[in-house]
Amino acid sequence: MEHGRASRTAYSAAQYRAAHQIAEGGRIFADPLAARILGGETAVDNAPGRRAMRLFVAARTAFAEQALAEAVARGTRELVVLGAGLDTFAYRNPYPGLRVVEVDHADTQAWKRERLAEARIAVPETLRYVALDLETETLADRLTVAERTFFLWLGVVPYLTRAGFDETLGFIAAVDRAEVVFDYAMPPSEMPPERRAAFEARAARVASLGEPWQTFFRPAELPEILHDFADLEDLGPAQLAARYFGRPDVHPDTPGGHIVHARRI
Repeated sequence: MEHGRASRTAYSAAQYRAAHQIAEGGRIFADPLAARILGGETAVDNAPGRRAMRLFVAARTAFAEQALAEAVARGTRELVVLGAGLDTFAYRNPYPGLRVVEVDHADTQAWKRERLAEARIAVPETLRYVALDLETETLADRLTVAERTFFLWLGVVPYLTRAGFDETLGFIAAVDRAEVVFDYAMPPSEMPPERRAAFEARAARVASLGEPWQTFFRPAELPEILHDFADLEDLGPAQLAARYFGRPDVHPDTPGGHIVHARRI
């Protein structure tokens, strides 16, 4: 992203979360702060591509927060939100013993705090901010965490270089009994022509904002990439459709966005 300006794609993700509360009534993922933090700027677009992205964003958030709930039940007491953008979990955190750290670029954090103040959303004492660029700085430079820390890493991985991804994953993998949820995109070459054309059009739009997609993975690669983790769940379009949308008919090999939960046991 460009220095001196907040992330435009973070704003887009927030729009999708808020739009889901309106278009689907928050059926997959309920967030009473999603629209408030946008200050009434929520727009609902039901064009097929926009609707599909909105539902994916809702499903990945629901998946991540369910995984977090299970981690808290196992004893997790710290959450690190990587590339937090306008994510609202820290401000509606239902777990009194859970500390939250939001990590993001300084410009995006400043913009978020302005949004919070305008929306009169209180910043809880259980939250702290760490300003950091995951592409040019390392978590080890700014962050010390306890064992069992949960890392929420949504809507970030495709925008990192592979080196930036590997550096961040290495930090997470060094934390005893750490857990991480992140999403990733499959390479365009894996898609049929019509899907690839739509994907490349979206890629061109985000690149024009100064935030290009740079890193892609094939599902078969994930076990080796996450070799430091003993427990891995990877949901692609077919699994997400069955779990969240009552659609068991989606072909298992359908390409698209994936969401991953990995644990060090």
